[in-house]
Amino acid sequence: MEHRILSVQPHGIAWRRGIRPGDTLLKMNGEEIIDHIDYQALSSRQKVDLAIRTQDGEEKNVRIIKAKDAPLGMVLADTACVSPRTCHNKCIFCFIDQMPPGMRETLYVKDDDWRFSLMMGNYVTLTNVDEPEFDRILRRKASPLYISVHATDAALRCRMMNNRFAGNILERLQRLKDAGLSFHCQVVLCPGWNDGKQLENTLTDLYALCPAAKSVALVPVGLTRFRDGLENVQPFTKETAEAVLQIADRFQEKALNELGTRFVFPSDELMLMAGRAIPQEEAYEGYPQIENGVGLVRKTEEALKMAAAENTRHAKPRSIVIPCGTSIAPVMVRWMKTYAPDGISVTVLPVKNTFFGETVTVTGLLTGGDLINALKDRTEDEAILCGNTLREEGDLFLDDTPLEALRASIPMKLTVAPNGGAELFQALLGLE
Repeated sequence: MEHRILSVQPHGIAWRRGIRPGDTLLKMNGEEIIDHIDYQALSSRQKVDLAIRTQDGEEKNVRIIKAKDAPLGMVLADTACVSPRTCHNKCIFCFIDQMPPGMRETLYVKDDDWRFSLMMGNYVTLTNVDEPEFDRILRRKASPLYISVHATDAALRCRMMNNRFAGNILERLQRLKDAGLSFHCQVVLCPGWNDGKQLENTLTDLYALCPAAKSVALVPVGLTRFRDGLENVQPFTKETAEAVLQIADRFQEKALNELGTRFVFPSDELMLMAGRAIPQEEAYEGYPQIENGVGLVRKTEEALKMAAAENTRHAKPRSIVIPCGTSIAPVMVRWMKTYAPDGISVTVLPVKNTFFGETVTVTGLLTGGDLINALKDRTEDEAILCGNTLREEGDLFLDDTPLEALRASIPMKLTVAPNGGAELFQALLGLE
C-alpha cells in the first residue's frame, strides 16, 4: 500500500533528507506498509530505507540513519490508520448477542483486532488472524498481547466460540513464546462448560507457557435476559464461584512459590459472588488485569482511603444518595461508614437492573431508565453517580437515555463522578 505524507517535522531528520508533505511513502526497508503498526515497527530501527514518490512523480530511495526508536517526524494519511477488524466467532457468552434490538449501532460492533490489543489492551481471540497475518505479529514483535483463551482444550474452545478454527490456541501461544513475545490471558467462565476440571487443565497449559504467559484473569459470564435462541448457560452461584476460587487459590500458591507471581487473578465479581473479602493491594501485583475488573475494588478503596487520610477540608453539609449495582452495594456501604467525611449523610442505593435483567449486577451496566425509576422519589439533596454508567462522551446511558433526561426527572442535584476513589471523595466533599 502507498501512503501520502501529510506533514513532516520542519528541520527534523526526514525533512533534512528531502522528504516533504505531499510526498508518498511506498515502502520501508523493502516492505509494504499495511498500517501504523508496520510504520512504527520499521521506523523504530536505527537504519531505515524509504521508497518515496515525490509530488512531481519522481521515485527515489532515502536512507536514514538515526538513534534507535527516534521518530522520523512524519505523519501519514488516514490510509495507515487502524480500522477495527470484526469478530468471526459466535461465543456462547457473547454479551453483544445478548443486547436487545433497536439500540444505537455502535453497541452491536464486535471488534477482535490484535492491533488494538497491542495498542490499547483489548482482548482478542486470534481466530480471525490467518497465517500471513500471524507471521506479521511475530515479525513486528507485537508484545504484550491480551488474548481471550477461555479453554485450551481444542474441541471445547471451538464449541464455546462456535468457530471450527478456534482450536489452535495452544499452538499459537507457543509460537508467541518461541518468538520471545509475551501475553496476558483471560478466561470467561461458564458453569458446566469450562470450569472445574477444564479450568484446571487450561491453567496447567497456560502455566507451562510462563514467563511468556504473564497473567490469567478469571471472569464470570455475564448473562442478560435477552438470550432467546442462544445456548443454555447458567449463571454463577455462591457455591460455583467459590469452587472456581479454590482452583485459583491452588494455582496462586504454586505460582507464587515457583515463579514469584500469583499468575492467576480472579475478578472482583467472582470474589463478591463467593462472599470473599477483596484481597490487599499487594495481591494484585501492579494490577495487570485491571481492565478485566481484577483489583478495581481494591484500587478504588486504596485511593479513597488516601483521599480521606489527606483531607483537610470540611464537606458541604447535605444528604447524599449513591445509586450503584447490587454486587458492589455492600462494599460501598462499608466504604461510606469508614471514609465518608464528617457533616454529610450518605445512603447507598442498590439498583436492580431491570433493563438487562437482575443477573446483571455491576454499576457500569445500569441504564438511565432504571436510574430514573430508582431516584425519582428520593428525598436526598444530591445523587452521586459513577461516570462509567455513561458512554465515553458522557452524555448517554446504555439504553440511549440522555444524561440530561435523568437530571430533569429527579428532584435533586446530580453529580457524575469519574470512576475512582479520589474522585468519589471529592464529590462527597461537594467539590466540582
